[in-house]
Amino acid sequence: MQADNKLLKDLTPEIEGTKASWYITFSIFFIIFVIGIYGLVQQISKGHIVTGMRDNVVWGVYIVNFIFFMGLSYAGAILSGALHLFHTSWRRPIIRLAELITVISLVIGPFFIFFCIGRLDRLYFLFIHPRIQSPITWDVIAICTDLVGCFIFLYLSFIEDFAILRDYKELEVPNWKKKVYSILSLGFTGTEQQRKIIASARTIMATMIIAIAIIVYSVLSWIFGVTLQPGWHSTIFGPYFVISAVFSGTGILIILMWIFRKIYHLENYITLRHFKNVGVLLIVVSAFYGYFTFSDYLTKWYGSVKMDSLLIDKLFSDYYSLFIFANYVGILLPIIIIGLPKFRTIRNITIAAAIALVALWINRYLIVVPTLETPFLPIQDSRAEWVHYSPTWVEWSLTLAGISVFGMLFMLVSKIAPIISISEMQEIDEEELLK
Repeated sequence: MQADNKLLKDLTPEIEGTKASWYITFSIFFIIFVIGIYGLVQQISKGHIVTGMRDNVVWGVYIVNFIFFMGLSYAGAILSGALHLFHTSWRRPIIRLAELITVISLVIGPFFIFFCIGRLDRLYFLFIHPRIQSPITWDVIAICTDLVGCFIFLYLSFIEDFAILRDYKELEVPNWKKKVYSILSLGFTGTEQQRKIIASARTIMATMIIAIAIIVYSVLSWIFGVTLQPGWHSTIFGPYFVISAVFSGTGILIILMWIFRKIYHLENYITLRHFKNVGVLLIVVSAFYGYFTFSDYLTKWYGSVKMDSLLIDKLFSDYYSLFIFANYVGILLPIIIIGLPKFRTIRNITIAAAIALVALWINRYLIVVPTLETPFLPIQDSRAEWVHYSPTWVEWSLTLAGISVFGMLFMLVSKIAPIISISEMQEIDEEELLK
């Protein structure tokens, strides 16, 4: 099975050779990861006393990261599935990035739940003694189902590329890598029947993962929504979490487009057109996300429930700066930057996406921590540091370790297969590519 020679030469250099800058970047990520592992060892040996979590705030940065990474995963699933189903021509250079965001984030996210558990030796109880009444059990089932479905969808998109790389005679890679391509291509030779089978399978899986992503992130939101905690007991949390997931996923997709475009010199493939199109999607999602955020806080404030009022007061006093950035700056600024044509450059769109992504993480923090600092039954005469949560270096080290693993996995995948799908790109004629 053959593809256009120019296309292969443009998209395979990173597979054939490795620059010193790649090793340096990977080493930095790995060192950060090792520091995180050291922090985890400290936590396991000394207990959660080395974290900022106490009797009131039993969840902290770990749960924030869990929600954040799971949101990235489900957003990647929705975006990649929708891009595939709509058959838009401009999707081809970026659809693999969305697919990789899905699987990589889904692998990383659940680890933050493990970090939050005090007795890891009892973790297997979730599987051998599940209680269907518990939202945690719903989450375990949903995440496992989603991981299998998203991995199959990702692998289906790689089969044709593996076959192309297997048959590319000029590809200068070790023999073991050629053998890997031969095994992973599953004997694909590019016949019409094989193409139809893969196309049908991908369409079915795209439809399934969109549905699964919406269901699973709704289930995750119900872990909060079915409780009576101030700020959490809300019927809007299901759609609110799904919209926020797409919001963060769109932001990380733009950032990764910029990174890989810059590092791998993909300027002829990932163009201003792609940034504008995904940027417009970010604007639309920002508007919906802003509406849900406004509705959530307005109903809490106007309802005049005592505990909700205390929570709102806390947000506008102790967390005022974070609240303004997360719910005003992080929503309005991307809309302004991308909405005005004169600001709509690749750099500005990427900056807008970065602002949106940081704001979303802070918003998840504001959902979790202030609520737990506002309990129905406060502990009297307790130490201030037990009531007010402040993350320690252990928590930050594991947070950065999660980000570093995210980066390392993307880097490793880029050494095995092109970050842009060759099989998708060879369907585009040269004239459309250079628009």
